[in-house]
Amino acid sequence: MTSTTVTSREFNQDTGGAKRAAQAGPVYITDRGRPSHVLLTFEDYTHLTSGGTSIAELLSQPPGVGDIDIEFPVIRDAAEPARFD
Repeated sequence: MTSTTVTSREFNQDTGGAKRAAQAGPVYITDRGRPSHVLLTFEDYTHLTSGGTSIAELLSQPPGVGDIDIEFPVIRDAAEPARFD
């Protein structure tokens, strides 16, 4: 995925070029040198907003984790309160 940066003036002068660039990745539109907008294809936008897998889910289940069997020992000892004497 390639990202492109254009100024707001360049965007206004060549909107078609920005739309073509968005096919390859996000187009960052700057206003006075600072990013102000991002142009995405509708497909990329719906992918981002679809409510699919969350970042927490992605981090909790990296590829191949489902294939590992782990048994954790059951600890039956009761914890004792801390003593401050």
